[in-house]
Amino acid sequence: MDVPPSPTLYINNLYEKLPKEELKKCMYTMFSQFGKIIDVVALKTFRLRGQAWVVFTDTAAATNALRTMQGFPFFDKPMRIQFAKAKSDAIAKLDGTFKPQKGERSKKNAAARDQLLKRGQQGGAAGAAAGGPRGPAGPDANALPNKILFVQNLPENTTDAMLALLFQQYPGFKEVRMVEARPGIAFVEYDNELQSGVAMNGLQGFKITPTHAMAVSFAKQ
Repeated sequence: MDVPPSPTLYINNLYEKLPKEELKKCMYTMFSQFGKIIDVVALKTFRLRGQAWVVFTDTAAATNALRTMQGFPFFDKPMRIQFAKAKSDAIAKLDGTFKPQKGERSKKNAAARDQLLKRGQQGGAAGAAAGGPRGPAGPDANALPNKILFVQNLPENTTDAMLALLFQQYPGFKEVRMVEARPGIAFVEYDNELQSGVAMNGLQGFKITPTHAMAVSFAKQ
């Protein structure tokens, strides 16, 4: 029996060795481009490893995310996505049907959810303070094609693992190098300039969060 569309997506076939918090960050990074996310759930119990739930505020955003990200390579494993069978706690709270759970697990889940939402709000505020998305500027805007890409307008909590998930779907990917002294930028290397050009065109303007559209250019040599 088909599961009816809902704001909550169930995702499996995920890389099982990724730490829980890192997995939640990756899910938020990849799916927040489709709409506002109010919860990401990932558990590291043996039975639930390699699985996650992403909760949007509306069904339309979840439907778009499912269609677009179905089969997306996550650490070389294609994600399998479907609508969740049960209503999430976050949605139940919104529509007034939530029944509080008892015990420490409920408290821990609530704390983790609040922390995730706070990170998202801080990322949005940082983007607004910086004047919104920035395009390539200075010498990098006119750099000749080469195998290294310069990526700007990244949220401060972006990690190299998150960026690798996006850029490794293009052939020739080698590595991501973050710049610790300058949050919000990174360099991505490919085998040659043709491959880096394809990745640049494919990910130009990709929204890591609703307020952070990546600006990608060839790096200055």
